[in-house]
Amino acid sequence: MSTLQFKASELASRLGAELLGPGDVALHRLDSLDQAGPGSLAFIRTHRFARRWPESKASAAIISRSISLSDLVPGFDPASPSSPRPLLIVPDADLAAIQAAELFAPRPEPHAPGVHPSAVIEAGATIAPSAWIGPHCVIMTGATVGERCALLARVTVSRDVRIGDHTVLHPGVTVLDRCVVGARCIFHAGVVIGADGFGYRPAPDGRGLVKIPHIGNVVIEDDVEIGANSCVDRAKFGTTLVGAGTKIDNLVQVGHNCRIGRGCCLCGHVGLAGSVILGDGVMVGGQAGVSDNVEIGAGAKISAGAGVTSDVPPGSVYMGIPAGPASEWRRVYAMLRRIGKRGQQVEH
Repeated sequence: MSTLQFKASELASRLGAELLGPGDVALHRLDSLDQAGPGSLAFIRTHRFARRWPESKASAAIISRSISLSDLVPGFDPASPSSPRPLLIVPDADLAAIQAAELFAPRPEPHAPGVHPSAVIEAGATIAPSAWIGPHCVIMTGATVGERCALLARVTVSRDVRIGDHTVLHPGVTVLDRCVVGARCIFHAGVVIGADGFGYRPAPDGRGLVKIPHIGNVVIEDDVEIGANSCVDRAKFGTTLVGAGTKIDNLVQVGHNCRIGRGCCLCGHVGLAGSVILGDGVMVGGQAGVSDNVEIGAGAKISAGAGVTSDVPPGSVYMGIPAGPASEWRRVYAMLRRIGKRGQQVEH
């Protein structure tokens, strides 16, 4: 738990919020309405949550400007607004909650430079003097680890890998031969970069499958964050690329030779087959799948659970299986519901 503490008036100033109610209330954490207690700051983004405010034990709340304060404060008088508990009025409650979370977040202690005695550093590896190599890490020959990097524990950096400055690799991360990781990246526990792609062809005698060699690599550009147990496969030849600033959730599979643009967002359980191209700023919802050789244009959005089997134009919103324009899918769904209701009427 964070030991930081702010008065309501100070938080309002930092968040650019309008403060209603007492400004001297001390707040030391951010909580949901249901779990909040004394000293907690909650946040309210919808009218449904606003109705739960009277029963919440939170000491204060961030509230969206679009919500009527009469839902929160019985007998609220717009002419002389007051509130027994501080309310921080903001245009966007979600954004303000993120900013508040950053204020309350514990400040991690920086790792002292050095190499843990249990780490294995092969001859020919280069480690910056300011880097931290934690317990049971393995750094193989030809690998380079940049300034202020932190390899926390059981991290494997294989031959000829390059890790950029200020990158953090959490326990169990593996970066395999010849892959390149940029600066200020964060890889969470269990991430694997550069495993062989899933490539096979039928054996000439018709018995079984023959493995296709994958001799390329993976390049992860700067400021990329990858969630726990996600995998980015090496290219068959050439490079699998993840563009700068892209964020990848837990349990995501990126196939061989994919090229992901800058500032993309891939949610949990997304699967990209081989040679998929994502333009800059593409957002892919959870459990969506993209078939091989499909190109999704810059700024497009793919809804959760969609199955994308053909190219997607830039800036469009696709949903469904097979995925198509969201407006078309909504009409199809509405028609199917009407047909279903008519069928029920006939049966009765």
